[in-house]
Parts: sequence; structure tokens; C-alpha cells
Amino acid sequence: MGTFTMLPTTTSGAVLTQLGKPLEIIDGIRLPQLKKGQLLVEVHYAGLCHSQLKEARGERGEDPYVPHMLGHEGTGSVLSVGPGVDKVSVGDAVVLGWIKGKGLDAMGTEYIGPGGEIINAGAVTTFSRHTIVSENRVVKLPPNTPMDLAVLYGCALPTGAGIVFNEIDIKASSTIVIFGLGGIGLSALVAAKTYEPAMLVGIDIESSKLELGKQLGATHVINANDTDAIEAVLELTGTTGVDFVVEASGLANIIEQGFQMTRRNGGQLVFATHPKAGDMIKLDPFELICGKSIRGSWGGGSKPDIDIPKMDLLYKDGKLPLEAFVSHTYSLENVNMALSDLEQRKIVRALIDMGRN
Repeated sequence: MGTFTMLPTTTSGAVLTQLGKPLEIIDGIRLPQLKKGQLLVEVHYAGLCHSQLKEARGERGEDPYVPHMLGHEGTGSVLSVGPGVDKVSVGDAVVLGWIKGKGLDAMGTEYIGPGGEIINAGAVTTFSRHTIVSENRVVKLPPNTPMDLAVLYGCALPTGAGIVFNEIDIKASSTIVIFGLGGIGLSALVAAKTYEPAMLVGIDIESSKLELGKQLGATHVINANDTDAIEAVLELTGTTGVDFVVEASGLANIIEQGFQMTRRNGGQLVFATHPKAGDMIKLDPFELICGKSIRGSWGGGSKPDIDIPKMDLLYKDGKLPLEAFVSHTYSLENVNMALSDLEQRKIVRALIDMGRN
């Protein structure tokens, strides 16, 4: 087992101690000994998305693991590796993400709080200065993407761009709607742009995100706050609807709207994130008989060890303008402000900079 001579024994993290309450910044969290398939990473940057927001706000339903760590995308440096780990070595820069890749699939971790309490964590968490993660949740940092922007390879890009690259068959004649221009939606948009489709429509309720969508290659944008999005899309397509809808808002009623603007005889709706617990979608089954299809996507069908290097090359070639995605950066101590700003739709994608005081 490779190690640095002086490894940390404690860390600081943002812990979910009660559903619906702000995360608690806790110092002096004890780091347990690494088990088979685990590695210790010093986190440099963590990403923030609606999954963590829903979890913190209690919108995922009952949570038996509270108190627990949060965060599922980040970048950092490997400080130590446990038994059986050979995918990365001490000193390697890595991308951390929730989608399983190659390597051992290790169990979660029980940290010990300063008062002796157990703080649970899954196979990967990133809202802390140090984290113990499973080998199959890390990929070496690719050579062309800086560490701050590479956070997007942990969730947003594999999910949004992954849907486009791995799960739908875009052609130059295709018509596409991206519904919701957050990190996942914009990832899908820039991936779709690489195919130069006949029509690429971005829909959101924030004018700033719509403007960004235009800059990133949308042929049309629709503000669903002041326009009937379904009518607008049907008008653009001569009433037929579009070939593909990628739904990235995580709202049940938006999934329903996306289905209505999908064309019959082969149109597909793929939704990338799920609504809060208990929300249901309602569809007209006759439209399914007429040849529409709908399905969810688990991480864009991505294989991180294969897809992250591919996306890194696209970034190098200027086809994935990742700089446009990160709109705000916060310190770990301000993570609750970041969550609030995300909830109020003030940000596209936020970074938690562990080195920022």
C-alpha cells in the first residue's frame, strides 16, 4: 500500500444531519483505516447539482443514513490506496463521480464525528476536504482539462452528454429539444451540437440560461415562463413534434410536456433526472401506440473510463466549452449558500473550492 509519510487523520465536511435543515460544517471528523478497494483523496473541487439539493431538502423521501456526507462529483489528489487498488497510485490527480467504472466496488464508509457519532457515507462523497472513495468511482484526471472544470466529468457531462453520445441516434436531419438548461441540459446541448442537427431547441425559464444556450449552439430558444413551450415547438416543426427530447429539469410536469412535443412514429423522450419522491407522470397511452417512446437514463449510459478521455479530447478541440458551465464558486463553509442559490436558479453549475477560505 502506497502512502505519503504524513497522512491526515481528521477532516472537515458538510454533513446532512437532519432532512430539510442546512448542512452542518463539522471539523475533526476522524478518517477510518482504508478497507479493500478504497482510497483516500484530498478533494480540491466538488460540484453541486440538484441531486444533492433534493437529498438535503428531503425530497428523496425517508433517509435512514442521516447523518451522512453528501456530494457525488469532484476532483482531487490520491493520498493513500487500500488493499487491492491498482487503478490509481498515490499522487495521481483524479476525477470522482457516482457512475461506476472499472475497479473494485467497495462498501461505503463510517466516519466518526468529534463527539463519537457515526457519520455515514456512500461509495463516493465530495463535500469534505478529504474523502474515502471506492476504486470504481475514480478516473485519472485526463491531460487536457484543468482540475476545476474536470469536476463536470463526475456527473453533468457523463449524464447529459452521455445521453446524446450513447443513448440516442442523432443525424444531421434530426430535430432535438433540450428541456432545462442547467449543467446536465447544457451538457446534452453541446454534445448534440457536435452533430450539427437541423434543429436544436433549448427551453428554460431563465433568460440568462437561454442566452447561454444560444451561445453554445441552440438554433432556437424558448422561454417557458412567457410562452407555451408545446405550442412553440409544434409551430417550429409544422405540428409534427421533434425527433428527440432530452428532459433535464427533474420535474414531472416538464416530462409530460416533453412527451407532448415528441413526434409520433419514432420520436423519443429521455429524462435525465427524477422528480422528487411521490411525484408521478401522466401520459396518454394512445401516443405510445402511435410510436412515441419514453424512458429514463441512468447516468447517460456512460462508462467513465472510456467516456471521460473522449470528452477530454472534445474539450481540447474546443467542442465542449466547459468554462461556460461554471457560473459560481463557493467555499466549503458557504455550501448552504450555494444550495440556496441553486434552488433559486441563480446558478448554472457551482464549484465548491476546498482551498478557498
